[in-house]
Amino acid sequence: MAVSIHPSVDHGVQPGSPGFSGGKLYCKCPTDKVEVTLTSNTAHNHVCGCTKCWKPAGANFSMVAVVPRDHLSVTAHPEKLKPVDSSAAIVRHACTGCGTHMYGRIENTNHPFYGLDFVHTELSDSGGWSPPEFAAFVSSIIESGFPPSRMDEIRSRLTELSLTPYDCLSPPLMDAIATHVAKQNGKLAA
Repeated sequence: MAVSIHPSVDHGVQPGSPGFSGGKLYCKCPTDKVEVTLTSNTAHNHVCGCTKCWKPAGANFSMVAVVPRDHLSVTAHPEKLKPVDSSAAIVRHACTGCGTHMYGRIENTNHPFYGLDFVHTELSDSGGWSPPEFAAFVSSIIESGFPPSRMDEIRSRLTELSLTPYDCLSPPLMDAIATHVAKQNGKLAA
């Protein structure tokens, strides 16, 4: 079998459903699950190799997307959520029972992605979410212990899955960050 990326894409990337309007995400606890409700579809879904994102057991990458902050609410067992690292740019809120990251939120109003929350759609029992479009921070899987000598296998598999590998974010997202910074610095009109 080809090298594993993430269980949700290892057998091919599934298309999303036009008009999909959201659903619920659940932690991995057997009972008293944390429930997060999203009232819109996600965007910019991608597989991520960074060491901060939550990955299911055995996965080399996480799968993460964004949703507007005002389209996310914790609808069951909020008392079980705790920030993983309150000083991080993306404050990831994890279940204290099972460790699953339920959502990540940016609190810095000057951050280019402020207003977007980061979520893992594989935690939903609904189909139709936006599909992953690219792979970000690919080289970072080495920091998790993946052998550097096998990185060509990873990049080949990502390309087979039509998930263009980047060692940053996709060009449109990098452009959005640079545009935000240029406007803040007065180099571009707001």
